[in-house]
Amino acid sequence: MTCSMRNKIALLSALILTLVLPSGLRGQEMVHNASYPSDPAFVPVADSLKGVIIDCQIDNSKIYPNTVRNVKVYIPHGYDASRPACLLVCMDGILFQATTVLDNLILRGEMPLAIGVFVQSGTTYDENGNVVRYNRSNEFDRMDGTFARFLETEVLPLAESLKTPEGLPVTISRDAKDRAITGASSSGIAAFTAAWERPDLFSRVYSSVGTYVSMRGGNDYPALVRKTEPKPIRIFLQDGMKDAWNPLFGEWWEQNLLMESALDFAGYEEIAHWDRGGHSVYHGTQMFPDAMRWLWKGWPEPVKAGESRNDMLQSLLGKGDEREVSWQLVENPSREVMERLSKPCTEAVYPTGKMVAVAEENSAWIMNSIIMPDGSRRAQEQFYYLHNPDNSCKGYVARDMAFDTAGNLFVATPTGVQVCDQNGRVRAILTLPSRSVDALAFIGNNLYVSSGGRVYVRRLKHSGYDPSRGPIEVKSQGQG
Repeated sequence: MTCSMRNKIALLSALILTLVLPSGLRGQEMVHNASYPSDPAFVPVADSLKGVIIDCQIDNSKIYPNTVRNVKVYIPHGYDASRPACLLVCMDGILFQATTVLDNLILRGEMPLAIGVFVQSGTTYDENGNVVRYNRSNEFDRMDGTFARFLETEVLPLAESLKTPEGLPVTISRDAKDRAITGASSSGIAAFTAAWERPDLFSRVYSSVGTYVSMRGGNDYPALVRKTEPKPIRIFLQDGMKDAWNPLFGEWWEQNLLMESALDFAGYEEIAHWDRGGHSVYHGTQMFPDAMRWLWKGWPEPVKAGESRNDMLQSLLGKGDEREVSWQLVENPSREVMERLSKPCTEAVYPTGKMVAVAEENSAWIMNSIIMPDGSRRAQEQFYYLHNPDNSCKGYVARDMAFDTAGNLFVATPTGVQVCDQNGRVRAILTLPSRSVDALAFIGNNLYVSSGGRVYVRRLKHSGYDPSRGPIEVKSQGQG
């Protein structure tokens, strides 16, 4: 990592709008239906009140090898390093006239003092300086925690290695309530993904013309949001009603509508603002000051998780004031718990003793077979289908499983604990900040899980089925 700019990086920065906006849609910038009141946040402040920008470069990434990218770090006026500053991360460089807006909002107390980190996507060059590969979609559109990990382990440490012109260290708060993230188009979905995967890193998201479409699975987000236990994230969505860069991938506008509907259903603190424009940053820029004001409202109070209308989640966790608390770290697990977690099983017998679920290797499916009176198994078929957004099918997606007494199947997966109903459909997903669950033990009303070498427990309204006590009757949930 260095803090010197290469000519090719400067060129890449100059062409950023060309990269953000596909060539076929840049003409749609002029079809917006409204003229917006002049927001004072766009008026440059006096030079003596402006933040400073430090140009850096990452050319030795371990996560994205052989890529080169520019990073700009904005240090606001008034930063004194006496305490860690808040953070705004923006992909695709300085979008939305962001530094001018930050100058104004921080000066007026409309948002807290925040370091800005503006990071480009990576590009690979040959020995002659010619572009070999653009890494933007691979970094921004994919639905896993890779880019969040890149920010955490490479970009932010680079920012904190710097000194201000006055020689002060750059110190950034580690608390998610002090961190926001934003972007447009593919970097708009990247902003949401970073917070979704790592709500312990980011709790405030501005997503402009986000690509929640079938590029790398983003079209699955509305379903995942509806099924997953709400996370402590506040989201501002923006899009244009004529946003469809390439209908091959889907309608941006329709998918953003589905995202807003899903977030509302799942109890998130969210707001959406639409206009009649296309796939451009024009409207997103106009909304940026208000988005920042709204995202930071109430700070330093943390963003709280809402309450979903998902009936399975409500059945598992309760409603209102009766909702069970989140996962608790178990410092000294009992021998029974440790024995169960140390022997994860990819097979589970249904509580009636008449069926068995068996994970299919290298697949998101779990097989279901009928157990005959003589103990033989018949009528095997792929029955339970798991969500697998990061395509982690090597080995078993279903790492461990257990039934509850109502016939619902609880499955430890890289995405969390997925809860399937009697008909094989995932109805709820319980997640940890680290997401991935290695094993589970459902004992009484306590669901224990192991994740990253630690044991967590959560008390549920359902009870785990104990096969050692023999078959039990289960009320049918119908054919659905």
